[in-house]
Amino acid sequence: MAELRYSPLDAAHRALGAKMVPFGGWDMPLSYASGTIEEHLACRSGAVMFDVSHLGTVRVTGADAFEQLQRAFTNDLGKITPGRAQYTHLLDETDASVLDDIIVWWVDNETFDVMPNASNTDRVRDAIGGVETTQTRAVIAVQGPEARARLATVFADASAVKRFCVVTVVWQGVSCVVAGTGYTGEDGVEIAIPAHAAGALWQQLLGAGIAPAGLGARDTLRLEAGLPLHGHELGPGITSLQAGLGWVVSWTKGEFRGRAALAAEQAMGVSRLLRAIATEGRRPPREGCAVLLNDQPIGVLTSGNFSPVLQHGIALAFLPPDIAIGTAVTIDVRGSALAGTVVEAPFVAKQT
Repeated sequence: MAELRYSPLDAAHRALGAKMVPFGGWDMPLSYASGTIEEHLACRSGAVMFDVSHLGTVRVTGADAFEQLQRAFTNDLGKITPGRAQYTHLLDETDASVLDDIIVWWVDNETFDVMPNASNTDRVRDAIGGVETTQTRAVIAVQGPEARARLATVFADASAVKRFCVVTVVWQGVSCVVAGTGYTGEDGVEIAIPAHAAGALWQQLLGAGIAPAGLGARDTLRLEAGLPLHGHELGPGITSLQAGLGWVVSWTKGEFRGRAALAAEQAMGVSRLLRAIATEGRRPPREGCAVLLNDQPIGVLTSGNFSPVLQHGIALAFLPPDIAIGTAVTIDVRGSALAGTVVEAPFVAKQT
């Protein structure tokens, strides 16, 4: 097994008593002393920060950079301009499976920072070229309805970066790239800061009343927001269309990896769709549990947990495409029946 990688903020997490776990080849904080539920609720009502330095950064530069990414990814960069960010997919050429879902930060005319999931950085770099710069920086995601107000007391220029915009700004003499993106369903920004300066910024954010939050809260927050996680709602055998993310596919821009296979699926019609399920009571549904309709299995949960905001279980699953919103289903949790209903996502709307 490859050795674990460590965030530039590793010492800061340990000083706070974080519970550390392996994730995507990195040793990262699962939670802090307050626990996952408190961290989750702090993001929904105030402001928290996540260390997301485990996400990859592949910098693609030069006059051909735009076309390199256009040929690789599903979305159309022509829809945005320098200084913007875009969500997109990298597909398998054979079956159109989503190899990774990615945010592209268009930094300037000929500079793009491509942000893969941690475990997929190598495959993305192999597909698009470029240089991995992950090891040179930390990325701190400040999220929540009060994120910008609290961040403004420490780093005003970062707090002013609008949603899905990308700006290079300076903090205490250090150049940072800041994007109005995140993975919680709340407002906020992600700050890529040189590794040597990350600890100082982290400490000042703590002093501004921005609580640390770990991978546990990040997962429950994204699930409440109905956001997919690679390896669960995206990955081998799962296409953009099955995941209900056809909006990230541009059919008018020309060729891209996996286009032919995805077009064939579109012509035939998908055999399953990702749907949201709300369950009754506090018992959490879990990944891998069977979904039953009239005692017949119709799907398997890809993610499931207890919703701290709603105070009941929530889950995602791939179900037959004709299953209507409002359909009553049963979740088999270790041989015990858990009542559920197919609902619209997100489970929880943004709190701002």
